[in-house]
Amino acid sequence: MKRMLLAFAIAISASMNASATHAAEKLTVMLEWFVNPDHAPLVIAAENGYFKAAGLDVELVPPADPSTVPRLVAAGQADIGIHYQPNLYLDRAAGLPLKRIGTLVETPLNTVTVLADGPIKSLKDLRGKKVGFSVTGFEDAMLKRMLEGEGIGLTEVELINVNFALSPSLIGGKVDATLGGFRNFELTQMRIEGHEGRSFFPEEHGVPVYDELIFVTRDGLATDPRLPRFLEAVEKAAIFLTNHPDDAWKLFIKAYPNLDDPLNRQAFTDTLPRFAKRPAALDRGRYQRFGEFMAASGLIPHAPPVDDVAIEIR
Repeated sequence: MKRMLLAFAIAISASMNASATHAAEKLTVMLEWFVNPDHAPLVIAAENGYFKAAGLDVELVPPADPSTVPRLVAAGQADIGIHYQPNLYLDRAAGLPLKRIGTLVETPLNTVTVLADGPIKSLKDLRGKKVGFSVTGFEDAMLKRMLEGEGIGLTEVELINVNFALSPSLIGGKVDATLGGFRNFELTQMRIEGHEGRSFFPEEHGVPVYDELIFVTRDGLATDPRLPRFLEAVEKAAIFLTNHPDDAWKLFIKAYPNLDDPLNRQAFTDTLPRFAKRPAALDRGRYQRFGEFMAASGLIPHAPPVDDVAIEIR
């Protein structure tokens, strides 16, 4: 009897260890930037144990160089990457085997921003003015489309590379407007520094609506069974954020106390309505329309079939 009990205990222990091993499948997520409120669903999923309950040990990895994220994910250096929908089309056109598997922030964050008390009252007022930018490519096409609606050509504004000093260059009078600042950060940053800003939103001026931040993986990993469990955990976190924003903020700064300041607190609040509540869901029409915009803007040779750039994991 003792031998039977011992054997039974060993079997139970082995079973528990096997379950524990299965419950801790590693999944590496490479961020597009350092941790910030845009990543709140990921932080909450970790802090509330949603990843653990899904059998995942998720590691969030800020990149040393944000520009390398898509290449590292494509090369298998991370399982999932956070990326921008516009950039995904550029990467696929360049031959990177990446696909969108989910959405983190489901609305554009990009803006054209001016000083609220400055001379620019509408996009028409940008004719002959200086516009500061950080990166070229999609943002140029975005501005071109926005200006076209006002009868202005892109050559009628002066584009000035201000690197990533968007708000300082605007506040300091070096430019009349900035291109590419995020509406959930830059406006608050300007207000904290004593300058109110006003933003023009691309989706209200001719640019098709797109997802600002998405989850991507390499083609060969798209059927990995860890991925739907990951997205389910992110969905639970997004719903928790919606229902319990104050508790979510406390969990967020518990995990990252260095972000407990007025800028990040307001950014956290401003980003809440923009998180995807159904991160796995794919709006095929949105992706088709945006691919056509990218092609019409000359950024890619042609609009790819939606299945080439995005999938809906079940």
